Amino acid sequence: MTQTVSPWTEKLNDPLAHDVATVLKHMGGSAHQDIVVNCVAALKRQRGESVTQDLKARIVEVFERYRDFFIKPFGENSLRWALAPDLA
Repeated sequence: MTQTVSPWTEKLNDPLAHDVATVLKHMGGSAHQDIVVNCVAALKRQRGESVTQDLKARIVEVFERYRDFFIKPFGENSLRWALAPDLA
């Protein structure tokens, strides 16, 4: 059986960043920040992981920390995030 490897798997060692990238990929490459938060929470619940109150803040932190991977296509005042073009 062939396993598909995401282009960011080797570069994003942070599991939360990987979840964010996975959600954005499934959303066509970009989505509103709140949708990403809700989808990551759903992924965590499906895996039986706890979802803490600070999840949104942690995801925003991931977006900011990995700006090589996540961009704001509509400018810095937007809450829409996207995968960088070479990852989408």
